[in-house]
Amino acid sequence: MEFDPGLAALRPLGGFFVLRTSPRPPHRPLPTLAHACRALPAHGPADDLGDGLAHNQDPLAHRVRKVAVALRAPEPRTAASVAHQGLAARLWSVTLGCAVLYGRVPDRDPGLLHWDPDATAPDDLWLAEARPRPGDAATVADVVLDTHLVPLTAAVRGRYRLAAGLLWGNAASALAGAARELDRWARRHGRTAAAARARSLTTGLLAHPLLAGTGTLTDTAFRRRSCCLYYRVPGGGVCGDCCFSRPPGTPRPPDAPPPHGSRRPPRSSPDAPSE
Repeated sequence: MEFDPGLAALRPLGGFFVLRTSPRPPHRPLPTLAHACRALPAHGPADDLGDGLAHNQDPLAHRVRKVAVALRAPEPRTAASVAHQGLAARLWSVTLGCAVLYGRVPDRDPGLLHWDPDATAPDDLWLAEARPRPGDAATVADVVLDTHLVPLTAAVRGRYRLAAGLLWGNAASALAGAARELDRWARRHGRTAAAARARSLTTGLLAHPLLAGTGTLTDTAFRRRSCCLYYRVPGGGVCGDCCFSRPPGTPRPPDAPPPHGSRRPPRSSPDAPSE
């Protein structure tokens, strides 16, 4: 398929896969991801959930506060983890979708990729210029991991004191989720080659040094070795790919089978959930 600057082929895949493109965002200026991932500001504690700065001044803190309010998160670390995984899912979805459908991916310079931290889910992304690059696994890893998730993960970890293993588990989970949705879409539409391409790329990407060991992929099902902390949200429970079989602290019924926590790392492991 010919690479078009508007990335129209992504629209049928759903909101997580859509990337808006134009020289400048409409309505109002939006911060770039390069700005969002800058060093910790000096205005106060990173885990303050108060009104804080405007979304253009400190977009990462604004997004975490917005997620915390929406989920009634009991602590900012939980909201930061959920926000991190949501943005990772958008970055993976767009890039993986382009790699599978176009065989090319847009070069997403963090200085050209705008983000609206005040939008509802999924995160609203806007690319000022869609310059095509090859769609191989190494380029996808460079576009998503090296260009965006490395600085984003460092910023979230530094501000909210989350374990590196938890955050890279978020990134792997988001990748597997994007691949699973793309596989479902491809199979529904008889695009068997696209489904195979999505699985091949995902397998290669999960072998990347930053993601290797974060979990186990079986066909399109992923089981991570860490927890995103969503169980701490009121009524949240555990996610489908969580290392926990039930929220920590809840008793296991006497007749229940052994939990899949045999895959769970010990608490001393860097991949264990940070408490």
